[in-house]
Amino acid sequence: MEGVGAENPSRFISSKKKLKIWSAACSTGEEPYTLAMILSNLVPLSQIEILATDLDENVLARAELGMYPERSLNEVPEKIKRKYFEKKADFYRVDEEIKRRVTFKKQNLLADRFEQEFDLIICRNVLIYFTEEAKNLLYEKFSASLRSGGVFFVGSTEQIFTPGKYQFETIDTFFYKKK
Repeated sequence: MEGVGAENPSRFISSKKKLKIWSAACSTGEEPYTLAMILSNLVPLSQIEILATDLDENVLARAELGMYPERSLNEVPEKIKRKYFEKKADFYRVDEEIKRRVTFKKQNLLADRFEQEFDLIICRNVLIYFTEEAKNLLYEKFSASLRSGGVFFVGSTEQIFTPGKYQFETIDTFFYKKK
């Protein structure tokens, strides 16, 4: 993630009041919660606003609960578990402050309108299921939803071969910045 600003987070995180992020196709919420946890070490939680969307209402309901079985956190360091989770029997519940930073919403990527002015959009491991025509439409919609300089992050099998067509420039493998 060097090109994204990992070596200098302030380069990516602007001085504006809120960092607006979208986790598209978020499934059961691990990705948006993890983003909130990571970013909380860089900026105050009050400056983090994450939209997490998915088409499946059942996974969204599970995501909103923020409860994960112990086996799901096997690779999470104890320090992180203690800081961001509360243990309840065989489950871990995401800290309420972290949960408040994430808004879950049902969304059909092809049919529904997208919000605007995102600083970061993450859409990993879902675009592979779309036709090339649908991918082109989605890349256009994602690009239109990013602010200038915003970053679009796709999964490892979803590289954009013509990023300029969508007003993107490649900044690292699978990371694209809107021009």
